[in-house]
Order: sequence, then structure tokens, then C-alpha cells
Amino acid sequence: MGLSQKQIENIERTLKSSLRYKFQNYTPEPASMPFHTRLLGKDRLALYSFIHSLSTNFGTSIFEPVAVALAKNNFKIAEAHYTAGEFISERAQLEIQKIMDNLTTAVSTPDKSAEIETIRKVCQEGHMIKVKPTQVDIFLEGNSGELYLFDIKTAKPNAGNFKEFKRTLLEWAGVILSSNPSAKVNTIIAIPYNPYEPQPYNRWTIRGMLDLKNELLVGNEFWNFLGGPGAYDDLLDCFERVGIELRPEIDQYFARFNR
Repeated sequence: MGLSQKQIENIERTLKSSLRYKFQNYTPEPASMPFHTRLLGKDRLALYSFIHSLSTNFGTSIFEPVAVALAKNNFKIAEAHYTAGEFISERAQLEIQKIMDNLTTAVSTPDKSAEIETIRKVCQEGHMIKVKPTQVDIFLEGNSGELYLFDIKTAKPNAGNFKEFKRTLLEWAGVILSSNPSAKVNTIIAIPYNPYEPQPYNRWTIRGMLDLKNELLVGNEFWNFLGGPGAYDDLLDCFERVGIELRPEIDQYFARFNR
């Protein structure tokens, strides 16, 4: 099916504005690197610094606005930087801690459906505690009312972080259910591309903490979920076309570092 011409135009417009905004607001960190400068030149060193900065913030500056632009045609609501809620029940917090303890000690294996139902049963029991959950990167509501909350991560997350990722997903579910016990909610880690292609994505640290079928979307799985079959390949073409079109602007921007 792929993307419509209107979606392609919207995504490419989003990409251009995001990249131009980055150029307008980017200032290389002052650093004296005399050996690197003489070997590579100021423009190449500035390019390296820019790419590093862009990669660090690619999620918020590129992937999030593109994801929203891609999802708007297929979902009733598509938002970035969404707050899941402010309150969670005391019992839900206790159950989340139990789930985390059992996964950490390998007493149980990840089962998101069962975990959600465990939280749902106690989502309004005990005192309501005010919390400040991690902000949702991408929030979607389908036409049937089903909710999807995404946490976009780098392609190679640090091994020690998956425990916190899992807790975040469970807390989002707990907060949503505390305000709407009947909600059909999905909380998911999204990794925008697979750095191991053509091999399958393989981070052994995920196993034992995430339910891989229900809590993880990688590369084309994520983008095709947002935009429909073929969206991932069309999206790569969008990036390529924008890169070619903006190449003179990019070259001109970095040429000034040689002056």
C-alpha cells in the first residue's frame, strides 16, 4: 500500500523544517582539537560534531515529528510528548514492584497481557498516589479507542537500562488504568532501525525483561505499524530525497567553518 503523496509531502516538509531548525540553532561546543583540525579540517570536524549532536537528539528532533506525521492518517489521535497521567493507585504500584522483582530474579517470564490484567484488577484499590511518570514519546489512539504509548529508544540501548524501560511501560499502564480501568492500553518500546540488518535485531539483554511480541517494535515493524505496509521503505526514500535536496544547504553551512 505504502504512503500517499500527501503523506510523503507532509513527512518531507517535516524533515526539512526539523533539519533546518537544527542548523539554525546548532552551535558546536567550543573545543580545541589542534591535531584533529589539522588532519581533517575545520569543516569536517564541525560535520562530525554536528552528526554526533544530531544522532544524540535524533529521536526528539527527527523521529518523533516524523512518527506523528506518519500516524495521523491511520489513528484518531497522534501526539508527541504526551503525559500519561498524574495518579496511580497504591495497589497498582505494589503489583508493578512485584512484577519487576519476579522478572529480575527470573521467577517469571515477561507476559504483557497477564501483567496488564494484574494491574487492571487493582488499579483503583488503595490510595491514589500522585506521580510524575516518564513522558510518552508517541501517543496514539486508534479508531476503536485502543491506546498505544511508545518510548522511542536508540538502536543499541545500554544493557543496564532495560529494567527501567520495563518499569516505565508498566507505570504508564498503571496510570492509564487508574483513570480508566476498562482501557485497552499497549505500552511499547520502539527502536527506529535495526543496526544489525540483514540479521534480526538481537540484544540479549531484552530477553527476560520485555515481552518481545507485545512490548517491542524494531525498524520496519514500528514504521509500518504507524503508516501501514510499505511505509518503512517509502520513509527511507523520503529521507534520501530530502538529503539530496538539502545537500547544497548542508555544504554551504559547513563551508563557513573553513573561513
